Order: sequence, then C-alpha cells, then structure tokens
Amino acid sequence: MAIIGNKSIKELVWEVVSDKTDKTRTVLVKSVKMHPLYKKRFVVSKKYYIHDEKNESKIWDTIRFRECRPLSKNKRWKLIEIVK
Repeated sequence: MAIIGNKSIKELVWEVVSDKTDKTRTVLVKSVKMHPLYKKRFVVSKKYYIHDEKNESKIWDTIRFRECRPLSKNKRWKLIEIVK
C-alpha cells in the first residue's frame, strides 16, 4: 500500500495473463479463502485490467500496478513498472 499525499493507494505485484488488447493488460489474481462454517478452503480469482500506455509489458511479465481514477468501463489500475 502506497501513501500519496493523505491517501493510501493500493499497489499489487502480479503476472500478466493477457496482452491482446491495445494499451490494456489483464492480470488474474488468485487467493485462497476458507468457508466460515465448513472450514473448507477454496480459490477465489479476480481479473484486474491495467492501463499500459506504451505497450511495454508482455504476457507472463511480473508487473507492479497501482490503483487510479477510472480510465474506462473496467480499467481502474495503472502500470508503474515491470519487475521481471
């Protein structure tokens, strides 16, 4: 979590799973949760659409991205850097 000014803004580091759209990268984040009653673990996944202005990142790159203002219907994240 990054603190910019007086706001705390979320930052994530994950792998790109799709680079087919122009200036947009898709990241699939998976997390394991536990059911409160039955105590069974299950996987929850969520897609994030990241704005990549220069089309720098490719599929399977590890990238760092940050929350930003809405850029389109689904894009609310912006690429900061390519980690690997």
